[in-house]
Amino acid sequence: MILVTGASGYVGNNLVRRLVELGQPVRAMVYSPAKAEVRLADVRGSVEIVRGDVTRPETLGPALDGVTAVIHLVAIAIEKGDQTYERINIQGTVHLVEAMKAAGVRRLINMSQNGADSASPYRFLASKGRAQDVVAASGLDWTALRPSVIWGPQDEFANVQARLIKLTPLIFPIVGDGQAKFQLVWVGDVVEAAARCLDDPATIGREYALGGPEVLTYREIVARVLRSLQTRRLMINVPVPLLRPLIWLMQIALPHPPVTISLLDMLKVENTVAQNALTDVFNITPRPFVPENLAYMRQFSAVGSIKRLLGQSTADE
Repeated sequence: MILVTGASGYVGNNLVRRLVELGQPVRAMVYSPAKAEVRLADVRGSVEIVRGDVTRPETLGPALDGVTAVIHLVAIAIEKGDQTYERINIQGTVHLVEAMKAAGVRRLINMSQNGADSASPYRFLASKGRAQDVVAASGLDWTALRPSVIWGPQDEFANVQARLIKLTPLIFPIVGDGQAKFQLVWVGDVVEAAARCLDDPATIGREYALGGPEVLTYREIVARVLRSLQTRRLMINVPVPLLRPLIWLMQIALPHPPVTISLLDMLKVENTVAQNALTDVFNITPRPFVPENLAYMRQFSAVGSIKRLLGQSTADE
């Protein structure tokens, strides 16, 4: 039995489907079973859904019963209330590792992050780095995946640009000089790499960077999103200091802000990979971030985008 934590999340629901396709028995650990019932409706008959919360260690033992391997996906990029990087990303990983040891489950695949480093000045990257430090020191049979920004139908980066375009007629603001670099990686490639690690002992004790087939600037990413939406906007560079007050207000006022100050600051960090394990280790041809692969963005609407900002969208949107 494979336990997937955060199974109703973006990467999680895609990974669960891939494991089901491969004939693996899957237990999906989720915070909200109702959300999971929507997200995993098409494979519901092949998946065991259990409620678990990494901030409540007492819920983890039952979820681990009979499990042979864990793929750990629970993490947050945007903090809200008591859902902090320290509580979810770091301490949640500590709780999981301790529960795995108590249950005698040794195999762990941890979804880390490109740029994750406990010494990073950026709190999100530092939290993911500290979480991986916990995993590496656990004594378990671990593997860590470090993807660049993940894109796909439910992502929270490229899709944010598409939704904001729907809300910004004529002009679209580009953060800073628009030259921040990314190596966007498709969610299907990330979950395939995770699935291949499960039965490959050569991956134990290793960290693998995952990236797409090309490096793109933020401005180039927005341009491709515009082409996929078959629309045009005048892209205007806006200095980061001018954006900070607006983003701070959105962070305070909106239930689901499209960006936070913490994420804005991370644009200073190049999100590219020097050695791409997708090609070098897993022999996967990365799916390119090109308009013909982004047609799903055309379903986004201005009304739907507003509902999402207000936290009123449904679990499958």
